[in-house]
Amino acid sequence: MNREHKGFIPLAPSEFDTLTRQLSRLLSTKYPPVIIPGEAILGIEAMAAGISAPGRTFLNIVTGPYGSLFGQWLERGGAAVVEVKVPFDQVVPVEEVAAAIERYKPDALSFVQAEVVTGGSNPAGEILQIAREHHLITVMDSVSAVGGEALPVDEWEVDFAAIGAQKALAGPNGVSAVSISPRGWEFLEQNKLAPRNSILSLLDLKPRADGAAPVRVPPNIPVLEARALITALAEIEEEGLEQVIRRHERAAASAVAGVKALGLDPWQKDSRHYSTLTTTVRISGQQSLLIKKPAGIVAPGDGELYGQLLRINHFGVNASRHSVEEAVTTLARLLNQDASPAIKAIGLVWGGKV
Repeated sequence: MNREHKGFIPLAPSEFDTLTRQLSRLLSTKYPPVIIPGEAILGIEAMAAGISAPGRTFLNIVTGPYGSLFGQWLERGGAAVVEVKVPFDQVVPVEEVAAAIERYKPDALSFVQAEVVTGGSNPAGEILQIAREHHLITVMDSVSAVGGEALPVDEWEVDFAAIGAQKALAGPNGVSAVSISPRGWEFLEQNKLAPRNSILSLLDLKPRADGAAPVRVPPNIPVLEARALITALAEIEEEGLEQVIRRHERAAASAVAGVKALGLDPWQKDSRHYSTLTTTVRISGQQSLLIKKPAGIVAPGDGELYGQLLRINHFGVNASRHSVEEAVTTLARLLNQDASPAIKAIGLVWGGKV
């Protein structure tokens, strides 16, 4: 095999620096993020392993399966975990968050920004404002949200934010990142149980003290995936992050319009908090909607949500009028209905845009 093939040339320091700077711009932060050599779930678990310890109390907001899993990882590290949990067809009311903070006096607050499996998006800005008022460490799973909705890390004073590229960014899933604030690094370093010499160690990947990227490229960074992410982020910058977010917002609005034109209801109850990444559809006894495998970007519910909802995955390259029209046409076919009224409703949202 030719070892000089591009895929086998080690990632150059200049490429690693480019990727680090791209991610910092994406997140509107002046602090270089930690680049994770794997899928985003690795970064999420690494956050939990690094910050969890006996004597620490976390307020963990659960609005979907990933919130539950994060709480389990925090408990595994010995932390006390208090849940604010709501049904998965809702997002968390900020009043409940505020009341729980007052009652339990936690050290940190954690939540999933956007739940692609449930189609809901938590009110991140409001939650973080409450957390700032109480000087809490803040931990966000923003894997799905990034690129689909706002994530101004420094403005919001987010201490930990895990992101992935495989959703709205239309990138690879083999490399991801965790944004960590200076206060977040202090929180990590104060934990004597934080992993070292481990795939779950964030401390091993800490950038230099001067805020620059590490002197050397970590040897376990997947080279092909890193280069694919550099390309994907360059395309995001070329289109413009605000435009990418608007495209996802339009895809979500048109999907909801199409779903309603078919006589179906969104799974999420509050229209103010629909995800821009996915639109979830309440099945409500419609046996024809009980599909077992994806049909295009229409997918059955995951795990406990199977049989309760369908999900339209309009993210990344599928945040487009054409993809939404195809998805809604699929729903119409399952229902044995004419798709024309739904296609018209979609067109009204997009106007003349493709």
